Amino acid sequence: MNEFLTLFTRASKLLREAADQSMGQHGVRVGQNIVLEALWEEDGLTPGEVAGRIDVTTPTVVNTATRMELAGLLERRPDPHDARLVRLFLTRRARAVRTAVERERDELEQRATANLTPAERRQLNAALRKIVRTLEGVPEADRGA
Repeated sequence: MNEFLTLFTRASKLLREAADQSMGQHGVRVGQNIVLEALWEEDGLTPGEVAGRIDVTTPTVVNTATRMELAGLLERRPDPHDARLVRLFLTRRARAVRTAVERERDELEQRATANLTPAERRQLNAALRKIVRTLEGVPEADRGA
């Protein structure tokens, strides 16, 4: 059995479960927090713009936005200049949970990496960035740290 894939899959599953539990206290599901993060940076993006910023497909954002709209976290509005487009806007509730969700993410990172030294944390982040870039097919010259 491949140890790397086994450990990575197990760590990913445990992190996802812990994140869902901690953010769920604030009415936010895993995945939704990343959409919220993009909209906290710039409200009123189209689903395609959000998808580009968080590196997922537009249909993924559309499906997530539907669930978020039902949960009262965002609303869709037509683009005032292009009737073919819809824009996603945060609700008051989504803005109100920002601090709590960001705190939950920080606390989860601290808990997950509590037994790592600062150097190990930096190495882990660097290694994960390299893995992502490699699997995305980013040429070596464009990879950076």
